[in-house]
Amino acid sequence: MSKLKILLVEDDNNLGELLKEYLDMKGYEARLARDGEEAFNLFRKETYDLCIFDVMMPKKDGFSLAKEVRSVDKQIPIIFLTAKSMKEDTLEGLRIGADDYMTKPFSMEELLLRMKAILRRSQSQTNSIEEKKTFEIGTYLFDYEQQLLKKEDKITKLTTKEAELLKLLCNNLNQTLERGLALRLIWRDDTYFNARSMDVYITKLRKYLKDDPQVEIINVHGTGYRLQVLGT
Repeated sequence: MSKLKILLVEDDNNLGELLKEYLDMKGYEARLARDGEEAFNLFRKETYDLCIFDVMMPKKDGFSLAKEVRSVDKQIPIIFLTAKSMKEDTLEGLRIGADDYMTKPFSMEELLLRMKAILRRSQSQTNSIEEKKTFEIGTYLFDYEQQLLKKEDKITKLTTKEAELLKLLCNNLNQTLERGLALRLIWRDDTYFNARSMDVYITKLRKYLKDDPQVEIINVHGTGYRLQVLGT
C-alpha cells in the first residue's frame, strides 16, 4: 500500500524538519517547502492527499497559497498552522475552505489525530468520485481527455493548451479565474508575452462557444476571466 503524501509548508527550519521527520516516522510521505511559492511549484508537480500550511510565510502567505490550491483542487484537505490566535485569522481560514486550524505551539500527537480524522472523511468522499474529465458547458459537452468540444453534430478538436485553459475555467465555473494563476499553471510563467498568448487562446475559446448565448467568458478587469453559464 502506497504512503499518503503530505505537502508541508513551514518557514521555521527547526519546526519544519521536526514535523517532516515525525510524519515520515508515522508512515506518511511528507514534502517540505519553506515558502508559498516553492510549495505551489511542488503542488503542481505531484499529487498530494493533504496539505499543512503555515499562515505567515515569505513570498506567499498560507491563505494566498490555499486560494491557488483550491482553484486547482477543491477537494484536497488543508490544515493551517499559525502563531496567531486571532479570531479573524481563524474565520479567514475557514472562509477559504480550511478543514482545520491549529495555533502554535501544538501537540504533534493532536495534529496527527486531526489529520487522520480529516483523511478518513476525505478518502470516503474521493473513493466514490473520480477526477472530472467531462464537463457540461450550457449546450456543449467538453471532453478534456479527448480534447473535444461537442455541440450536437459539431465537434471541435482543441489544442492541449486550449483544453487545459478550458478545464481550468470549468473547474472555476461562474467564479473568477485569476490571470496569474492560469499563466503559472499552464504556461509555467506569468510573463507579458505569455499573457498576450493567453489572450489569444481566450479569444479562440470564445469563438468555439459562441453558438450558445447562455455561455460567456467574461473579462474581470485587472483580475482575470470568468466562464459564466446562465442558469447554473
